[in-house]
Amino acid sequence: MTDQPKFVIEHLSVTYEDGTEPLRDVSLTIYANEITVLFGPAGGGKSTLLRTLNRLNDLVDGVRFSGRVLLDGQDIYAPGVDVTALRRRVGMVFAVPVVLPMSIRQNLTYGLELAGVRDRARLNAAAKHSLERAALWDEVKDRLDDPAIALSGGQQQRLCLARVLALEPEVILLDEPTSGLDPISTAKVEESLQQLKRDYTIVIVPHSIQQAARIADRAAFILQGELIEHGPGAQLFTRPQDKRTEDYVTGRFG
Repeated sequence: MTDQPKFVIEHLSVTYEDGTEPLRDVSLTIYANEITVLFGPAGGGKSTLLRTLNRLNDLVDGVRFSGRVLLDGQDIYAPGVDVTALRRRVGMVFAVPVVLPMSIRQNLTYGLELAGVRDRARLNAAAKHSLERAALWDEVKDRLDDPAIALSGGQQQRLCLARVLALEPEVILLDEPTSGLDPISTAKVEESLQQLKRDYTIVIVPHSIQQAARIADRAAFILQGELIEHGPGAQLFTRPQDKRTEDYVTGRFG
């Protein structure tokens, strides 16, 4: 494991317009080139925390924040932060794959073209590279101009991962990316993540405690908006310090 902090979250609280508080006083360091798993019962604030890291929660009306979120030492909620540039650095893959209504190739080049890249050779190279990194190239290399919607669910999810990678982010956020996938597709996504952490920082909300234990370099247990415990994955899933973590990991609740 590395000791290079990527995100430092300090006393983060999030409050919605109706007064509900999905996160309360959360402090957590996320390290570079590791897989950090956020796990806990549904509705506990995991996705809210994930979406705080690239300011997707800004899109929720009336949401309020306190505390700080530092990316490489810079507060991402400071006045004047370029949110579009932030979201290129911190890409997101959602639970349900949403492919664009265009070809496989165009799904990958669209974001770069929006960013002003016009060189066809560069666009094609980026498409190939990102598909290779998402472990999808061998399956689609002969059908790049086919509609992306024709891919299987597992392939569409890896295409969404490749689409994020094409923009060359530093951090990849994944919100239950394998929840709708079969075991073989799930294994391919997990294998891709193990390769990708060499070059990227990965933060994931897993779809099961088993997946969390399989992939976590570090893990954070979140319960009803509170960070209960965090540490190396091997420790949290075998020797948790807090009884609530132990009860959840061993299946006594949740």
